[in-house]
Amino acid sequence: MHKHEKAAFLKFFIAYFASIAPLILAAGFFYYIQMKNHLLKAEEFSLIEYARHIKMHTNLQEYKNSSFHYHYTPIIQKHIDIRNFTIGKKELSKFIPVINKKYYLEVFKSKQNFENTMWNLKIKIIALQIFLLLLFAYISYRLAKSALKPLQESIDTLDTFAKDLIHDLNTPVTSIKLNMKLLEKNGALTQYIPLQRIEKSVQTITELHQNLTLLLQEETFQLQEINVCKVVTELVQVEKELHPNITFQVECSSLQAKLNRLALKQILQNLFSNACKHNTANGYVKIYSERNRLIIQNSGNSIENPQQIFQRSYSGDNKSSGIGLDIVNRLVKAMDISIEVKSQNGENSFILTMP
Repeated sequence: MHKHEKAAFLKFFIAYFASIAPLILAAGFFYYIQMKNHLLKAEEFSLIEYARHIKMHTNLQEYKNSSFHYHYTPIIQKHIDIRNFTIGKKELSKFIPVINKKYYLEVFKSKQNFENTMWNLKIKIIALQIFLLLLFAYISYRLAKSALKPLQESIDTLDTFAKDLIHDLNTPVTSIKLNMKLLEKNGALTQYIPLQRIEKSVQTITELHQNLTLLLQEETFQLQEINVCKVVTELVQVEKELHPNITFQVECSSLQAKLNRLALKQILQNLFSNACKHNTANGYVKIYSERNRLIIQNSGNSIENPQQIFQRSYSGDNKSSGIGLDIVNRLVKAMDISIEVKSQNGENSFILTMP
């Protein structure tokens, strides 16, 4: 499952499950309150029944060893609320009027049985809620998978199409490059401006072809411990030949990270190429490492919108398509590399923090 598919799956799963879970918890809470009130009513009724037997002197033998007991309390106030019912720390109690108007009958019952019943009720409700949450989590999972299936099919179709297209492009691009080399052997054509434009366009197409080829492998990256500085040195040698008017300064000796080598090369190649394209005449590119960071600095005009340069198709001028840095952004995210851009006083810096 691709990262964007996982993100879509999690959003659907969380949205559905989060809408159901509070209802399950609320239902359990209100059921608990309802059952508690019902049990308290039952306890109050048992006290009333006990008082009735006392007043009628019948069947008191069955209460002899029970949790019930009573005593007569002198009347302090003339009237009491017939609904009186007290829940104490250890006992439940209730006042009952009697014929003798000087006393009230106060009956008591141990709270132990009520507390045991409430504890068992809590356990049952919690167990039921856990079961329902797990059940609806499974339902949410199945629904999210079902909702994601059409998206996965569409993505697979697009991936197949993109791979086929890139594969088919490889042949004409290679053919054009070979014919360009044959034309370059003709000294009379080396300064021919239309031919130079074609060569530049072919180079742009080649870079896009390489970027897209690697991007389609994003989900199957194999990470391994590599020497970042060694890759930097290799790429700088290539860039020096392509841009002889640019001065390269490299201070990178020991920077190790667990990355995909091909993806790292594509990231650095895009950034180095970008630093050269947007440089000044006889400018410079500095590349150096600090702990787990690689900094790429270049002279040139300040970047107008540093926060937007990684957006697809954004380009500050007509020198590039804007796709390269978007691909850089996707590749660094795939390998958990942090990238930061700074631009000030005619100097631009790309800072890569390795995982």
